Amino acid sequence: MKIGLFIPCYINAVYPNVGVACYKLLKGLGLDVDYPLDQTCCGQPMANAGFEGNSLELAKRFETLFEGYDYIVGPSASCVAFVKENHPRILGDHDHECTTEKRIYDITEFVHDVIKPQHLSASFPHKVSIHNSCHGVRELGLSSPSELTTPYFNKIRALLEKVQGIEVVEPGRIDECCGFGGMFSVEEPEVSVCMGKDKVRDHMATGAEYITGADSSCLMHMQGVIDREQLPIRTIHFLEILAGQ
Repeated sequence: MKIGLFIPCYINAVYPNVGVACYKLLKGLGLDVDYPLDQTCCGQPMANAGFEGNSLELAKRFETLFEGYDYIVGPSASCVAFVKENHPRILGDHDHECTTEKRIYDITEFVHDVIKPQHLSASFPHKVSIHNSCHGVRELGLSSPSELTTPYFNKIRALLEKVQGIEVVEPGRIDECCGFGGMFSVEEPEVSVCMGKDKVRDHMATGAEYITGADSSCLMHMQGVIDREQLPIRTIHFLEILAGQ
């Protein structure tokens, strides 16, 4: 199988280490991975701000860049969800076909559901608390929503538990929003900060050394709270743990 690596613009600019960890993990699993050059934004910020029309050209470019790959894999639930859930409509409204929606995966679901590794060679002798992002839970099904009476599952946890020496815990409110929400944090900063503080305290109550998850945007928001409040906990993307970085 040929995999096209999708690295969202904010990860490329702010968290390149997460992009490297994504590539390293996939290659370590013996997969054929290619990184299409000249990637741009998927269009999510424009659409979230009410300017969805400005996302059209970006969606068309995404289709061109990732043509011919069996799978498209990216380390961001929110960006992957935008492509999967919104590109078909944005392109369809202008008589363009969307071919990527059925081939794109967040790396969590791709590794867990498609590759299904029996073990990972990474070691991380620390206690970590899992943060479940809203897009990951609601749109991609990376874990089960807490309000539904379905059997519990968490794909992030299932992968982390293959890491040697790790202790995995979850906060009391397992899928409560951290308050980032993209444009929400800009338009409602006071509410966003309060939600972030509550979420960090919830993670700290587990006794964890690290908060980890699949969305760098959520981790960025909580790390801002941690830095301002000088709290004794840190954030780390779960790919950095799985890749042994």
